[in-house]
Amino acid sequence: MTISAPSFRSATPQQLAQALRQARSHTLALFECFMAAGMDQPKLVPQLRYLNPPVWELGHIAWVAEWFILRAASSSQPDDAHGNCLLAHGDSWFDASRVPHLQRWRLDLPAPGALKTYCHEVLDRVLDKLMREPDDHVALFPYRLVLAHEDLHGEALLAALQVLGLAAPEPATLVRQLAYAPAEIGFPGGSIEIGSRRGGAFAFDNEQQAHTCRVAPFSIDSTLVSNAQFADFVDDGGYDHRQFWSPAGADWLMRQERSAPRYWQRDGAQWRCMRFGRLATLAGAEPVRHLTLYEAQAYCAWAGRRLPTEIEWEYAARSGHPAFRWGQLWEWTASPFEPYPDFKPGPDRLYSAPCFTSHQVLRGASFATPQRMLSAQFRLFHLPERDDLFAGLRTCAWPG
Repeated sequence: MTISAPSFRSATPQQLAQALRQARSHTLALFECFMAAGMDQPKLVPQLRYLNPPVWELGHIAWVAEWFILRAASSSQPDDAHGNCLLAHGDSWFDASRVPHLQRWRLDLPAPGALKTYCHEVLDRVLDKLMREPDDHVALFPYRLVLAHEDLHGEALLAALQVLGLAAPEPATLVRQLAYAPAEIGFPGGSIEIGSRRGGAFAFDNEQQAHTCRVAPFSIDSTLVSNAQFADFVDDGGYDHRQFWSPAGADWLMRQERSAPRYWQRDGAQWRCMRFGRLATLAGAEPVRHLTLYEAQAYCAWAGRRLPTEIEWEYAARSGHPAFRWGQLWEWTASPFEPYPDFKPGPDRLYSAPCFTSHQVLRGASFATPQRMLSAQFRLFHLPERDDLFAGLRTCAWPG
């Protein structure tokens, strides 16, 4: 994987300013898609577990930027910011720690036009303040944090368009086409330092502290599992044979009554799929997406394979091996989301700590992830049953 764009983790003030403008423009373009579909008010949006009202997302993204940069909050704790929000009730509307998920549909929020004005005002003030900052890691940390927050929420907004069956801006929906032949890559194993040392370039709290891990020899696919490969599993009755499913996976499957991945539809002898509100022929060579951890595990059991651990994945990604490519989809790993040694929570107290042990690690990136976010050390984490994510899998061989 060749990363061509500057990383947000070490971006200069000028690079950050450009990236913040790009991120806000993307956020507003995605919000326009919801507005065009008549979903600009919370009451018009279905109440789904992994979805927020888009207008709430819009206000929340700008509020976080105001909170950590303009109000110089030391953490996400309610009393850790200085001054008042530009919106009279902004804290009670958009602070995720104060507003439970379902309550976000019941808020008397400002009109979308007013929230767009708020977004522009916050960004203008953020950029003005940024231009007076020194080019050092401490001063630029909140800007990098806010940029990452908006980029992650941008990907969530794009996933929400898919969930709701709405059209999306075409460039944002194109899977990066990587032309390479599938192969299995063997690695000898050894020692690898995982995580980031404090005091350097930007790192999320769950990426700290740096520590050495021992990796046993392993073999891993160079490619993600394709739609065609996963269709073989489906056609072989993979969803019907419980021996391929973990107890948690079998319980999920029984509640879902699913016989194929989300958005797949049988059309005679071929499969079709829904992509942003349009029915299309399933491309066999593309990586299979919108899988839960349980489906990824079941496929591996059927194929006589396993998921890589997150340490194996990072070892392969950082090896420089020319055949190991990543960045099309997030990839489920075999690793529960747990803290690294000497973990300390970062400024956003809601980010990592509440999710330890209950969530699973995904590595890599997806076609919807901005290039500036790509990093072999980044740890995405979600509940195992999430199938709205742009996520797939690659497999490893069992030790021989």
